[in-house]
Amino acid sequence: MEYAPLGNTGVFVSRLSLGALTFGSSGAGDMYDKIAGLDQEAVTGLVERALAAGVNLIDTANVYSDGQSERMVGQALRDLAVDRSSVLVATKFFGRCGSGPNDIGGSRKHIVDSVDRSLSRLGLDFIDLYQMHGQENVAAEEEYLRALDDLVAAGKVRYVGCSNWQAWKLMKALGVSAWRGWARFQSVQGYYSIAGRDIEREVVPLLEDQDVSLLVWGGLAWGLLSGKYARDGTSPTAGRLSQVDYPPVDRQRAWTCIDRMRVIGEEHGVSVARVALAWILSKPFVTSLIVGAKSLDQLEDNLAALELELTGAELAELDQVSALPTEYPGWAVNLMGRTRWPEPDGAVPDLGDRLRGAADAP
Repeated sequence: MEYAPLGNTGVFVSRLSLGALTFGSSGAGDMYDKIAGLDQEAVTGLVERALAAGVNLIDTANVYSDGQSERMVGQALRDLAVDRSSVLVATKFFGRCGSGPNDIGGSRKHIVDSVDRSLSRLGLDFIDLYQMHGQENVAAEEEYLRALDDLVAAGKVRYVGCSNWQAWKLMKALGVSAWRGWARFQSVQGYYSIAGRDIEREVVPLLEDQDVSLLVWGGLAWGLLSGKYARDGTSPTAGRLSQVDYPPVDRQRAWTCIDRMRVIGEEHGVSVARVALAWILSKPFVTSLIVGAKSLDQLEDNLAALELELTGAELAELDQVSALPTEYPGWAVNLMGRTRWPEPDGAVPDLGDRLRGAADAP
């Protein structure tokens, strides 16, 4: 297993993390319930195998299977007699977990209520990484950032992060935290796959500039990039996409990527899924890739992605077939920015050349 630093904390997390989205079953029939269903025995088996492989971060959320996922993570750690200091437990708050008007969001009330309930379900004294599951657009930054800082000061939470945020909103939160001297977001959990590279536009540059970690979810686009789905629509009835068509994906671009990954996979003797995950792990801005599984076989294949080394030519080709279409202001930044750097021979390219170059840049 390889490890990478979490933000500027000095703590190192495994390049692959175990996601607990498939743990438990609430019977509610919501999005999370449709793709979950694992019982405690299966959950404990997955946790045991992941830890044996060197995984040291387990990620769950209070809304996964209506809290059952948190309970099962905690039970697995107790069943396996895991040394608490050897594992990092991450969970999330924000989503609706009750019928009341305040059972959702980023208010101090909801944060304080949520952390105590999560700690109780997990059976733990503290949470290593407490993440805001969605972007708060109602409460002021001082409201939720101060509440999270208080949880850190109280010892209930070690570090804080967020998930599914826009770049401008995250930068504003980081600025408030720095100004007030409060605990800052050390990580962003975001959707990223070879078929969904949107965060490269604004979020990734911010993370690199501000030393914030990227924890990737949806690396296989909920199974679309696993290689088991066909263009004609045929697919496994038990697959995630057969239950919930999520996240939104440009299918034509995705199939182009899959076609090329299938060839590369055959050349290496590995699955399409392993190629898709190895491509993500090749990106220097990715701290950890969260993988979820419903069986040990799936987990084994995901773990093996760390062992697959794609060649420079293969990575370049995959980058090319999955490249984002240019959009404003990106192409304008590329265009104007090029005037700041002389050409190798000292010449300045004409405007037509620069326009073509900016349009071609990802």
